Amino acid sequence: MMNKVNSQASRKPDIDVGAYAEGVLSGDRAMLARAITLIESQAPHHRQAAQDLLARLLPHRRQSIRIGVTGAPGAGKSAFIDALGSCLSEEDYQVAVLAIDPSSSISGGSILGDKTRMERLARSKKAFIRPSPTGGALGGVASKTREAIFVCEAAGCDVILVETVGSGQSEIAARSMVDFFLLLLIAGAGDELQGIKKGVLELADALLIHKADGDNKIAARAACAQFNRVLRFLAPATKGWDTRAYTASSLTGEGIENIWGVIQAFEDHTKRSGLFEQRRQSQMRDWLHHLVEAQLQAFFFQHPAVRSALPELEAAVMRGEVPATAAARQLLGLMLPFED
Repeated sequence: MMNKVNSQASRKPDIDVGAYAEGVLSGDRAMLARAITLIESQAPHHRQAAQDLLARLLPHRRQSIRIGVTGAPGAGKSAFIDALGSCLSEEDYQVAVLAIDPSSSISGGSILGDKTRMERLARSKKAFIRPSPTGGALGGVASKTREAIFVCEAAGCDVILVETVGSGQSEIAARSMVDFFLLLLIAGAGDELQGIKKGVLELADALLIHKADGDNKIAARAACAQFNRVLRFLAPATKGWDTRAYTASSLTGEGIENIWGVIQAFEDHTKRSGLFEQRRQSQMRDWLHHLVEAQLQAFFFQHPAVRSALPELEAAVMRGEVPATAAARQLLGLMLPFED
């Protein structure tokens, strides 16, 4: 009797995927948050439910504009998103913000404080803010950001703002899942071009010199002109689109409506040329490849033979006794036949 009770107590509760889907499609913000939590969950018993939920929601997605916002710490990404998102919600747009917080490499924890940095937008009934930890994912973008975008679109969101941590590979990862990519910079911190990699500039569809207010306004305009001169010599991130630099201040609101106008012009240009849909399809293909690679990696390291042989081979590689290439081939040979 005791074993039966313990067995029942240890069973995981069934997830009503239909109720989740109905709540998301009705625009219920609480259910939207729960749906993203389900999708982000690493628990094995949540995976199938998450896949079932996505399958139900994908046909109902609204056509949105996905905007990636990146920049170095201190550039004012959250303040900018707060200002832009608030303006859009006041114009009756449904806005979703997927704000990625870096996870600690030591504790694995994350502050998740974006709602406190977006006070104005957080009060809007037409906005949904979801802070998510990277969880150590490569690129400073949460591993389930793509799925979260789809869920937000199914909930009726018109504008999806993805804020990255602005470090390492975050720009490349964010570029692979958004339509328009905005790089935030600030003037007055020395040589504006110092430390800005050419590759980062070539990913951006627009540059925004932020915090262009008060005593920093003149410096921001000078930096804007400097970047526009440089951008003439760089290949555009989007074919046929003229990447330019602009100035704005989230504090005063100056330039915020202008950058939204730039984004709308970009959307119109890419849809007329067919690039918008081409990029979306390419991103879906890349997402499929990424998922296959991730699942193959997980399957490989969970294989009993690999788990058994790995510690000894790792130690041999670290001692310099076995080349890493030979160790990798030996591990792969436990699952795949090689022809010498």
